[in-house]
Amino acid sequence: MHIVIVTGLSGAGKSQALHTLEDQGYYCVDNLPIELLDSLLKTERILKQDKIAIGIDVRCGTKCINNFPTFLQKLKEKYKIDTLYLHANKNILLKRYDETRRRHPLSTPKQTLQQAITQEDKLLQPIREKSDLQIDTSVMDIYELASHIKTRLCIMSDFQLSLNFQSFGFKYGTPSDSDFLFDVRCLPNPYWEPSLRQHTGKEDIVKAWLDKQELVQEMKNNLINFLKKWIPYFIENQRAYLTVSIGCTGGHHRSVYLIEKLAEHFQQQSMSAIIVTHREL
Repeated sequence: MHIVIVTGLSGAGKSQALHTLEDQGYYCVDNLPIELLDSLLKTERILKQDKIAIGIDVRCGTKCINNFPTFLQKLKEKYKIDTLYLHANKNILLKRYDETRRRHPLSTPKQTLQQAITQEDKLLQPIREKSDLQIDTSVMDIYELASHIKTRLCIMSDFQLSLNFQSFGFKYGTPSDSDFLFDVRCLPNPYWEPSLRQHTGKEDIVKAWLDKQELVQEMKNNLINFLKKWIPYFIENQRAYLTVSIGCTGGHHRSVYLIEKLAEHFQQQSMSAIIVTHREL
């Protein structure tokens, strides 16, 4: 039985995540107090299920949230459980609530929406620290989130590790869900070649140019050797998800090229499921 606990900040996409998992054959239960989870998993109906998804958030109460790490540790001794934590930039959450006109679960007549979001973020830190996979939905629409969940969560039965290679541009901010983050702005930049500026690191004309740059090839080889050495230790430590982010200035050329090369190399490793994300494309 594969159990996914879906949690995170209100407005970050928990409902969409549960809908996606339900479409993938998971039996979904929302807003369940964590102390009832063990009893639920012993019921006759649940025992017949191969895949379960359970939504848990601040609606279950402060006591439930505080006890989560202890309950989770006990449950992981009995079941295969992945905890998915969804979050987003505070300004994005404010905008989403403004657009939907929905009430935040921690809102009160004496507390603003911004204060409620800040309080929730603080309350959920113990759960976030224990999560197996974090997804920042700030720049995702519902379709991108669904795709991300399907590729990262729903393929895990066949692989030891879900490995996400992600390119980004530093000028747009660093991704908050990185396990390894590399800065390649020191490398030769195709942007300064007028004939290459409008192309990306996925296109042959840019790839051919970067293929000839010695520093780029040295960086590529160093990254491959680094990851080849350390990924097996993460697998040995029962790590199910790993995100490797590479950033250049705009996120269109050097980082894209290197992510594609890393993904191509590690695609041959049967122990990992490879996902490629180009944030700025």
